[in-house]
Amino acid sequence: MPATASFNGKVIAETDTFEFVEGNDPNASERMAEHDDAEYNNTHRAFLQAFIARSTLTFEEAQPVLAAILGAHERRDCPVEDITEHDFRAYVSTANNAISPYDLEIRCTYHQITRQRIYALVNSTSDPVTQLATIHTADEISYLKRILDAMFDTYNTSRHEVMAISSMEAVGLAKSPGDKRGSQTEAETQGSSGQSLTMMQAEKVLRTLVEGGWFEKSRKGFYSLTPRALMELRGWLIQTYNDDDENTEDGLRVVKIKQCYACKELITTGLRCANRDCLCRLHDICTQRFFSTQTSRTCPLCETNWTGKDFVGERAAVGMKRMIKRRSTNGGNDRSSFAVAVQREDGSDIEAEEDSG
Repeated sequence: MPATASFNGKVIAETDTFEFVEGNDPNASERMAEHDDAEYNNTHRAFLQAFIARSTLTFEEAQPVLAAILGAHERRDCPVEDITEHDFRAYVSTANNAISPYDLEIRCTYHQITRQRIYALVNSTSDPVTQLATIHTADEISYLKRILDAMFDTYNTSRHEVMAISSMEAVGLAKSPGDKRGSQTEAETQGSSGQSLTMMQAEKVLRTLVEGGWFEKSRKGFYSLTPRALMELRGWLIQTYNDDDENTEDGLRVVKIKQCYACKELITTGLRCANRDCLCRLHDICTQRFFSTQTSRTCPLCETNWTGKDFVGERAAVGMKRMIKRRSTNGGNDRSSFAVAVQREDGSDIEAEEDSG
């Protein structure tokens, strides 16, 4: 009986069920070379099934998968250590040629913290609504968009580039803000009744997003986008949260989604230039490698001293919360949410700049 696999409702892999047979194949390496230029076949379809089942793969995770697939296909044992990165990339290339008509692509990126290379099967033309509409209701999709707005707009200011959201704040967004600008249009567009989610429903959605490989949750309880999500939503994030050159006034272009100066990948955690008008951002590991080849530790764009204490990501939120706590300890009576505190702090910077002007 043929086995099928689908992605976003599209059947992209159909194979005969493999039978695993133990054995010994001393010519495994030679056989792998034969697959480099092979046409798309059942082994590639099974390879795609593995991507669909796992959402992401590293080379180390792919080695036993490919070894099992080839061993079953050839009815011989294929040692895991015989699967090289060249073999893996050859399978990725052949699979990409086959799935490109479906607007699908296996892409790779580096984890922002560990720098491990990660591969994912992504939809190359979609936004979050298209991606998640098959498993979430319209109201849940609206909730997801509120979370993304919080990550990349509310908690992504000129002073505090958090681009993450705490568990408490995420659950708090379950209530649909019907009086906010554009929310009614969004609800109508997505077919949503605009109804709020319960706290239990919101927590379930968050768990689903983590299990599905879209969100990752830190030990401190912050949600952020995974490498797979950043690959998938790169174009949508830039289009949604960055200003177009044509729509700016006085050259003040808002750029909320930024790239690492060194590796050119999107950055949601790392370090930033102390100059708030400068767009230079670096991942932590990229920072170490970059400055190891420089004569001075200054920003490569504006030459401001690189402090190493101006953060992007969760650490920016932790610093902000410590400041709020200090103010409260010193006699303040501000019990507003973290979101309000971030906006107030950013607004005070603007007021200070206007006064100085």
